[in-house]
Amino acid sequence: MKLSPPTTAFEVAPAEPVATWSPAPDTPPRRPERRLRRFLRHPFTWWVLAPTLLAIIYFYGIAAPQFVSEARFVVRSRADAPQLSLGTMLSAAVGAGGGASASGEANSVRDFLLSHDAVMRANERLNLIDIWQREEADSLARLWNEDPERLTRYYNNMVSATFDAATGVMTLRVRSFRPEDSKALAETLLQLSETLVNSLSERAREDALRVARDEVTIAERRVANSREALARFREQQQDLDSAGTAQAAVQTISALESAVVAAQAELRERMAFMRPDNPALQNTRNRIEALERQIAAERSRRTRGDGALAQQLGTFERLMLEREFADRQLASATASLETARMEAQRQQMYLSRVVEPNLAVYPLYPRKLISVASIFMGLCVAFGIGWLLVAGMREHAV
Repeated sequence: MKLSPPTTAFEVAPAEPVATWSPAPDTPPRRPERRLRRFLRHPFTWWVLAPTLLAIIYFYGIAAPQFVSEARFVVRSRADAPQLSLGTMLSAAVGAGGGASASGEANSVRDFLLSHDAVMRANERLNLIDIWQREEADSLARLWNEDPERLTRYYNNMVSATFDAATGVMTLRVRSFRPEDSKALAETLLQLSETLVNSLSERAREDALRVARDEVTIAERRVANSREALARFREQQQDLDSAGTAQAAVQTISALESAVVAAQAELRERMAFMRPDNPALQNTRNRIEALERQIAAERSRRTRGDGALAQQLGTFERLMLEREFADRQLASATASLETARMEAQRQQMYLSRVVEPNLAVYPLYPRKLISVASIFMGLCVAFGIGWLLVAGMREHAV
């Protein structure tokens, strides 16, 4: 039997020589050319870098400078005037703004400044189309469409109005291609805002006073009607003072009754010492009967018939009471009108300028670096999301 030759542990067989390739000395290097071609073919170059390069060319070589004019104002009412009291001082200490109550009016002014109505009114005064179609404007930033709707959209891109609720200050910023155009437009918008605030204040004042004035008119009409009715009654009765006439009638009847009492006393006195057939007693009896008939006639005339003094006095008192109520209503309505006028005057709004529109020296727009950086970052994010979506679809396709 033939035995195998002995082996040692971890014995390694001799390695065979490996053939290596070395470039020929005459072949030129192609690695830089491949990198450039790979860079140009990469989607990141065309979807991110190329648009960013175009943005750089536009913002730093083509974009026209835009000048900003800024103005600040507040909308307040006379009711917002600070009062020297402990409550207002404590409110001021905790930071309560004085113009907080006028925030609604300030928001109305802000909405007006960004509205179609403000565009049309400003265009009538300044011709916004000429302002935003200056020869200095570049082809992308200038106004191309002159119809009202697109003009309003372009206006909202060039004009901004922001309201600070903490301080109550409205900030108006206007952009154009000339500093004087920006200042003129800002001044025009401030004038339009002042006109709007004045009209709102006048309308609120008229609304507050209209009801009070109507009440005064009704009270005056009632007073006039009551006085006319009283005058007609006096003409019909031919008596200026029915109450005085009734008092005189009562006094007359009282005097007649007093005379009757005196005559009866006289009759009893004479019957004590005279004979019954004495003519003096008969005369006294006749005088008593005449006085009693006179009293009955006076009472009948004052209390019976259509022209009775009682009915006349009742109508007169009713007319006098109506006139008194009308006079009181007129006095109350007049006082209410004066109170409403004072309250409306106290609530009257006004626009107070804090910062006048300035004449710009250096163009703040376009913001080149921020715009280019924003475009680059946005394209990078979009490209990354698209790349992940494509990679996911490829992975699921395999």
